[in-house]
Amino acid sequence: MSENTADQPQHDSTTHDAEAAQAARDIAEVPAVEIITAAAVNLLSAAAIKCGLSDDPENETDLDEARKLINALAGLITAGAPEISDSHARPLRDGLRSVQLAFREASTIPDAPGQGPGEKYTGSVI
Repeated sequence: MSENTADQPQHDSTTHDAEAAQAARDIAEVPAVEIITAAAVNLLSAAAIKCGLSDDPENETDLDEARKLINALAGLITAGAPEISDSHARPLRDGLRSVQLAFREASTIPDAPGQGPGEKYTGSVI
């Protein structure tokens, strides 16, 4: 093998830098509404799985993690809704409410009304 492995890290670093620069240019072209919506959908999907709404609820349910994700989702939707318009915010709010209710259903120790995950931002879901 005549390839010099000392050159490899520099090549990887250069490639990584170019990819990072391209990613920054790509994200600069994406409208804020799409970024906010994508982040919310990712949080919503993860929260649903952690609430047991998946194909393998026995192994994927984790209500402590779900609480964190729902709180973050509620904060994002509450703060972002005025910026993304009602047509984008409404389905996100509906999804948020669904995972809040799924959390309550999965929890063996119910939170008081208004004290469930995300409810400090949304108000009580029950």
